[in-house]
Amino acid sequence: MKKILVGAIGAVALSMSAPASAADMAARPYTKAPPMVAPIYDWTGFYIGANGGWGQSRNCWDFVGAAGVVTADGCRERSGGLIGGQVGYRWQASQWVFGLEAQGDWADLSSQRVSLINPAFSTRTKTDGIGLFTGQIGYSWNASLLYVKGGAAVTSNRFSILGTLSGAELAAASATRWGGTVGVGWEYGFAPNWSAGIEYDHLFMGNANNSFSVANPIVAGALNRINQDVDMVTLRVNYRFGGYGAPVAARY
Repeated sequence: MKKILVGAIGAVALSMSAPASAADMAARPYTKAPPMVAPIYDWTGFYIGANGGWGQSRNCWDFVGAAGVVTADGCRERSGGLIGGQVGYRWQASQWVFGLEAQGDWADLSSQRVSLINPAFSTRTKTDGIGLFTGQIGYSWNASLLYVKGGAAVTSNRFSILGTLSGAELAAASATRWGGTVGVGWEYGFAPNWSAGIEYDHLFMGNANNSFSVANPIVAGALNRINQDVDMVTLRVNYRFGGYGAPVAARY
């Protein structure tokens, strides 16, 4: 009985001393977790890509006689498909993005109508190639980029006079025409080196006189003067080289 009593007293004493020993232990040091750093998309770098979409060409025909007399023969519009590619370079300063780009597209923009001067003949304009050489200024918020662009434009054209009934080409002139362009676009970086977007461009091609391959059958001895404007809406996909498009940690 005495041994049992001594053992019970010892157990009680041990249990009473345990909290005190725990209290005497040193507190574990606390380390604050590092702050979250949001990634920022970097648009700097060379890129190459493809585009495709829709275009519309508006052409107004005039005939300029030997004495300088101008005879108007009406306007016509025709829309069609576009497909091509682009290559360029962008560099980013803070949220502003600057760039240079060259773009080339195959086009299928052809319009034909009966001549207002002589209905026995029809006039046709066909644009089969478009090139753009532009500078860009954009504003980015992370992986989104909104930009405007402007520069030079070039179109490859063939102007024809046809027999209205026969459809045979009676006279023709081919011309590479230079003008200007302005546009706006939006692009989104959906992967470290890949981006996709949509772009609208308007081409101001002005007036140009062309000499036919044979004598003008509508107005004898006259040149054809054609005014041209083109609208383009294209979807674009770009690949940026060298990892320059990868998200990078923000600097504070």
